Amino acid sequence: MRDVELSMGRSQTSVLATNKVIRNTYTLLSMTLFFSALCAVVTMAMQVSQGVGFMLFLGGFVMTFVVRATANSSKGLIAVFAFAGLMGAALGPIISVYMASFTNGSAIVAQALGGTALIFLSLSGYALTTGKNFSFMGGFLFTGMMVILVAMIANIFLQIPALSLAISSAVILMMSGFILYDTSRIINGGERNYILATISLYLSIFNLFIHLLNLLAALSGRR
Repeated sequence: MRDVELSMGRSQTSVLATNKVIRNTYTLLSMTLFFSALCAVVTMAMQVSQGVGFMLFLGGFVMTFVVRATANSSKGLIAVFAFAGLMGAALGPIISVYMASFTNGSAIVAQALGGTALIFLSLSGYALTTGKNFSFMGGFLFTGMMVILVAMIANIFLQIPALSLAISSAVILMMSGFILYDTSRIINGGERNYILATISLYLSIFNLFIHLLNLLAALSGRR
């Protein structure tokens, strides 16, 4: 009887811990996305160049390592906001280019934002409500991203528009898979650190938006 009680106690503790991680993750994710949006608006207003935007992006990339190194301390929260700020600031010049280059640039950006939100909320919500374990996708997603990375590097030299569209389509599929995978890890106990969980979901959303924006712009064709 006592063993049963101990087992039930551990189960309840595990559920409470998981719910806390989920709550903290989505709260922090919402805050970092909002902060990124503010930083993007600032760099758009300042008309920051693409060159500076690329440097900001590199700074955000470096900050991912800082976040992972400090995720178990209070410094991790500062690092994750610094990361989100840099990534958002880097996004500003990219959005400005699309808005200036296309007659319907504002509509394309709005569609990309709406599509990103719809995909994320649908997939993450599905994983949360069903509780399915998508850990089996890990190997496939890692391999897929390696293939995409090689294709991206190749297209820097080849500059093939069709390949660029294929890459964006593939990245959208991969990021959708990562949203399922990362959400599944949170609810099934594979990720107990809400800062690390936040940065994983943030990166999926960021890449999803960038490549959805590229795809919609190409399909629009109006400059």
